[in-house]
Amino acid sequence: MDLVKGLFEGSRLALARSITAVENEYDNAIEIMKAIYPKTGRARILGITGAPGAGKSTLTDKVVKHYLDQGKTVGIVAIDPTSPFSGGAILGDRIRMNDLTLNENVFIRSMGTRGSLGGLSKKTADVVKLMDAFGMDLVIIETVGVGQSEVDIVKNADTTLVVLVPGLGDDIQAIKAGILEIGDVFAINKADRDGCDRLNVEIEMMLDLDSREVKWRPPIKRTIASKDQGVDELIEALDEHFEYLEDSGELESRRAERTRDEIIAMINEQIGRYVAEKIITSDEFNSQVAAVNERENDPYTVVNGVMTSVLK
Repeated sequence: MDLVKGLFEGSRLALARSITAVENEYDNAIEIMKAIYPKTGRARILGITGAPGAGKSTLTDKVVKHYLDQGKTVGIVAIDPTSPFSGGAILGDRIRMNDLTLNENVFIRSMGTRGSLGGLSKKTADVVKLMDAFGMDLVIIETVGVGQSEVDIVKNADTTLVVLVPGLGDDIQAIKAGILEIGDVFAINKADRDGCDRLNVEIEMMLDLDSREVKWRPPIKRTIASKDQGVDELIEALDEHFEYLEDSGELESRRAERTRDEIIAMINEQIGRYVAEKIITSDEFNSQVAAVNERENDPYTVVNGVMTSVLK
């Protein structure tokens, strides 16, 4: 099966197999990415992040249904944490999106983080590109809710929606943990809970403390995703942000920076792979480690030697 041809012709099977090839680094993965790259850059990319239990999957389900009503096609990349012990992932996000799985205008792919920090799998950007080339109007990345290391999503999304929920204990701590800087739109989900007004005020206060010169002040929307309340207003805010990005030229600059970051990440990955395959497994390296352990050498000299051999 010619996966690229099938993908361009709208075959969901070709898209699924292409994602599998890229995620598992099959021999044809790079050729697939090279072939589809000219067709990318058309889809809107929305990142959804927030604390565990904030209702991200339920809210994603409602947001997608609203966009489907507008006649849009939607791709969803749902990232689940991988166990550091077993190496497995439950990939349970799609359970809350059961209604969407049979819709031909939606394509859902669950991925494990596979040890990657930052809330995203290493292959997320490539999977987004595949969905983009397939012709999706909107691609949603729903991330692992881990707070502080969630900042990776900014590098992959045009608009980042941060979902918060009242009553998670120290709300300020949740806001402080790097999430405030990445939010383009905030949603206070489960807004019928106690503490909603307080959380709203705290987010406003934290936004007031932001010393950066910003032309876009993130709006705060209240939602009850389980009852589909406030979702219309949230969609409006997301659309307004994307219009702002297009009109201000920010979209172009964000995507240019994303391209640069991706190339740097690829270079780092290739260097790391070369070191892992060619150097770390060598007898010479093992003897150097033993010498450092015996204090006959030091790790700094060893690292300098490795870098010299890599870059020569």
